[in-house]
Amino acid sequence: MFIKPEEIIKNFEVRPGMTVADFGSGSGHYVLAIAKKMNNSGLPAEQAEADKQHLSNVDIIWADIEGKEGTKLANGVLDFAIASNILFQINDKEALAKEIKRTLKSGGRAAVIDWSASFGGTGPTPKAVIPKKEAERIFIQEGFLEEREFPAGDNHYGIIFKKP
Repeated sequence: MFIKPEEIIKNFEVRPGMTVADFGSGSGHYVLAIAKKMNNSGLPAEQAEADKQHLSNVDIIWADIEGKEGTKLANGVLDFAIASNILFQINDKEALAKEIKRTLKSGGRAAVIDWSASFGGTGPTPKAVIPKKEAERIFIQEGFLEEREFPAGDNHYGIIFKKP
């Protein structure tokens, strides 16, 4: 089974009034699913499709998620952050964890979802895969607490981290 954002977001405990960002949102599947769930409140990310679906709570921010303050978001503004299928694509994974931590409020949470392996042409090459233990190490090293794992389909892992 591939990732189904509508199912996965049930693990996120987001609710109307929260501010959520999807770091590396790609086609915006999580953004749109969360925007619907949050009833048009508080989500920066994928504009054209959101406009088409009349979701007024979506803002796109073109950003460098590996750069210091590269998201252009203020410190401590997010309640929840998503980093899905992005670790295997970027060079500076620690910088991403730092940027997520910087933008989260104290007590804010981050969902990290990535490929659990390479699946012969589906997903990243074997050497690009970031194992779950490595993702845990990166985020814990940056000061996050691992809260829990959640099901993310047959080919992915999912972890919720909390900023103390």
